[in-house]
Amino acid sequence: MYAMCTEVTTAMKGRTIQRHFRESMKSLGRNGWMTFASISAVTVTLILVGVFTIIMMNLNKVADDIENDVEIKVLIEIIADPTEAKAAEDKLMKEVKALSGVEEVVYSSKEQELNLLIEDYGEDLSLFEQSNPLNNVLYVKAKDPQQTAKVAKKIDELQNTFDVKYGEDKVEKLFAFLNTSRNVGLVLILGLLFTAIFLISNTIRITIIARRDEIEIMKLVGATNSFVRIPFVLEGMWLGVLGSIIPITVLSIVYGNIFKIIQPKLDGELLQLLDVTPLLYQVNLLVLAMGVLIGVWGSFMSVRKFLKV
Repeated sequence: MYAMCTEVTTAMKGRTIQRHFRESMKSLGRNGWMTFASISAVTVTLILVGVFTIIMMNLNKVADDIENDVEIKVLIEIIADPTEAKAAEDKLMKEVKALSGVEEVVYSSKEQELNLLIEDYGEDLSLFEQSNPLNNVLYVKAKDPQQTAKVAKKIDELQNTFDVKYGEDKVEKLFAFLNTSRNVGLVLILGLLFTAIFLISNTIRITIIARRDEIEIMKLVGATNSFVRIPFVLEGMWLGVLGSIIPITVLSIVYGNIFKIIQPKLDGELLQLLDVTPLLYQVNLLVLAMGVLIGVWGSFMSVRKFLKV
């Protein structure tokens, strides 16, 4: 007997859920203009959110690339005796690698340094090949680019260093600018997200307010709060899903084409665009999640005030 009751209850719940889904979808058609207005608001807002998110993610990558390109150039002191010079270089390299905050150390001989200068400034410098005045060099990268100055000062205190260069002042100003840009971008994104939540939820609220008589009638004939609320919440979800389709399509097509046009021109350069995948998967998922969550939240909060009859 208990098993039969359980099966009947489950079947009733299943039919109720199906009914809620059917009603929520039918309601979209019955309230055509309000549905169109809600979907339009969701679409326009999510396109703005998606575009700005893609821009900020690419700018953040540019900032990371610039930071990661910052390195310390350590000129090794010139020692006349080759044996002493080799021992001093090995000792210095071990000490630099042992410093906290150091990620990578690369040795470059004075011959390699001269070759780089010849590549950059022309064959006239090849005259110095017979009597090379340059120093052997260590190129050092910090684990945290923001700590470059501190690492450089530690290296400068070691023996057998002739000079330590890292773009003092300029690097610090660059990091300050990048940090400010990140913070401004974060504030703008949060502001845009709150604006999106306000616009979308208010548009959905207007849709539900226009149907308050329908809600009051359902309550008067004995419908429970959840029975009244669920179709509206599902309707908000559909509005979010439908309003996300166009932004997802537009963002995918536009960014995909921009990447194909611009990226080949940036090959070999420091600054690179984020790859289409996984960027578009991440942004599209964010857009869809925002549409659904805001639609559900806006419907839930809007219908609540009409449930007390």
